[in-house]
Amino acid sequence: MASCGFPDIFSWIQTLPSIAQWPTPSMSISICSSSSSQPSLKLSVSKNLQNPTFSFAILADFNLPISLWTSKQFKLNPKSTNLITQEALSSLLVNFIEDVLRYGSSKNNFLIKFLKFDSIANFGDVFNLAFVTLVFLVCIYEAPAGLRSGWLNTLKNYLANCWSRQSSKTLMKLLGSNLEEEWMRSINLAITNWILELQATQGTLMKTPSPLFSYGFSAFGLWKVQLYCPLIAMDISKSSNLSVDERLQFSLNFHQLEGVLQFNYNVMVQERWIDVMLNIDNIRCDVISLVNERLMNEQGAGVSEKHFPSRISLQVTPTTQTNVLSISVGKSSENPAIEIGKEKGIEGSFEPPNPYLALKVSASETITMSLKPWKFEESVYGYSANLNWFLHDSVDGREVFSSKPSKFQLINPKAWFKDRYSSAYRPFTRQGGVVFAGDEYGEGVIWKVDKAAMGRTMDWEVRGWIWLTYWPNKHKTFYTETRRLEFREILTLTIA
Repeated sequence: MASCGFPDIFSWIQTLPSIAQWPTPSMSISICSSSSSQPSLKLSVSKNLQNPTFSFAILADFNLPISLWTSKQFKLNPKSTNLITQEALSSLLVNFIEDVLRYGSSKNNFLIKFLKFDSIANFGDVFNLAFVTLVFLVCIYEAPAGLRSGWLNTLKNYLANCWSRQSSKTLMKLLGSNLEEEWMRSINLAITNWILELQATQGTLMKTPSPLFSYGFSAFGLWKVQLYCPLIAMDISKSSNLSVDERLQFSLNFHQLEGVLQFNYNVMVQERWIDVMLNIDNIRCDVISLVNERLMNEQGAGVSEKHFPSRISLQVTPTTQTNVLSISVGKSSENPAIEIGKEKGIEGSFEPPNPYLALKVSASETITMSLKPWKFEESVYGYSANLNWFLHDSVDGREVFSSKPSKFQLINPKAWFKDRYSSAYRPFTRQGGVVFAGDEYGEGVIWKVDKAAMGRTMDWEVRGWIWLTYWPNKHKTFYTETRRLEFREILTLTIA
């Protein structure tokens, strides 16, 4: 990993000599070098002979160093020739992870247990990734304002380097899904704060170093893609161009998109060809707050003012198509499902005779129409399968992501997008997301493949776009916008 630019902190710690061999009370390694006029960022280890213990610290290396973060205390092992044992290294990794999680808004108590040190593949890379992530957050929240920008630009490049992607997959697997979500919320909260600071000081629409974090894996007949993106990092594809009040802007900024794509695949060997079948298992898309409810109500416009999914588009493509013969897709959903009912009534009355003949007649007609909010379409481009979900306005049938409501609709309390997280007819879950399950979208895609591909491992590209739209829920505003992100993952499938 040192070849990718980041100092190998794991190896440096591993080879630290026993304290008796130290020439000074502390030893350090540079994390971010700097010009001669600016202090560098260092990791330092210091001994405390009174206990006896030692601890690590992240320092801004002024003449009088400023500590930005300190680890917990570790006991010395007098029998070891090196400073730190394998058990202590594992404990230090947990220390990194816990402190990253503490920067998030969750107040949950985290229980982190790992396998034994020697059973974790690429433990050194995972250790270094957790450390540089911690340093990144420490710099955002703790570093002096004048030094923060330079250090963060260096650290973001480390995080985007060649080793980070694979190491991230291993770390996510070690954390487990629940802690993974907390980990990403903590990171994206910090990134959101950093971007807002840059926008305030530089007046630019700064984006994240990596606007989207995603990973995918293939196992046991399942493809899974997991993705996270802070809302502030998504591209604005459409906006009403009206000014946004500060409280609403706070609510819209401090959310992140969390998405999960799961497909079931199966390989069926026929007499003269092979069928590769792909079915939707679960498509989930949620918009999650990065701050707690109290802060959202105090500084924002409330927890119910946020974007909602309005379109999801996926494209699945075999990257090598030499042996692909054909592709077949299932039917699209029948939408809009229009139901029109008419009720006509006539009322009449005849009053007793008098100088004027009295006759009253009234007629009424009621028309009701309902539209299925989500339409699913499948199509083909070459050997790519295109899967699309579109949200429609249940009143006029227009696609939500490509249109905007009228001002009358925006103030109409009975519009479908008002009270959209508690209404019985809402097109979202109560949390504000969507779930598309295989029981409704399970007809899937079939590629016919030549038998010459038998025994080979093929790569398949899953490319996607997700649109999130904001229309006011309870907040009084005419502001609307739609944001979009794009992602791409390569998954494998063995033809056997």
